[in-house]
Amino acid sequence: MGLDRNPDRPYRAPNRSCDGTLPMQTLIPLARQAADLLKGRGWTIAVAESSTGGLIAASLLALPGASAYFLGGAVIYTKRARFALLGIDDATMAGKRASTEVYADLLARTVAMQHGATWGIGETGATGPTGNSYGDAAGHCCIGISGPQMRTMTLETGSGDREANMRRFAEAALQELIAAINART
Repeated sequence: MGLDRNPDRPYRAPNRSCDGTLPMQTLIPLARQAADLLKGRGWTIAVAESSTGGLIAASLLALPGASAYFLGGAVIYTKRARFALLGIDDATMAGKRASTEVYADLLARTVAMQHGATWGIGETGATGPTGNSYGDAAGHCCIGISGPQMRTMTLETGSGDREANMRRFAEAALQELIAAINART
């Protein structure tokens, strides 16, 4: 039995993004650079991500030898997951909200501490096609890097393309990690 296809939707090759690139195509070179830096210094990483849905962790784990630097991670997509996986309760969140640099920093610090990692990445945002319930537009992302060098950043892509935003957010997180590690050397 063949696959039924809606003739009104353009065909997209399996495992290809809307723009025709492979989802991990742009992430693997950045992950390799980060992995080389981490391994070269004997450092480790843990990841707490939300709107990237696991792409940051997947890119770091796609490389041979990942167990030398990757300690663990979690997709923190809901309040329930935030508490169950990171132990961040309502009292800790008092005066904070998701999709902010403060929250991204909290995720990064908490995941690094829980895993005993040298570095932590925290990511939170609104991938699209619409904004989030806090009023942030689609394409809004905040990233926190915790470790010997702390940093946060906000990215606004201005796009409602969910898949492209997920990839762009993951790229930005890896770029920030690389910059933070390089700032320590």
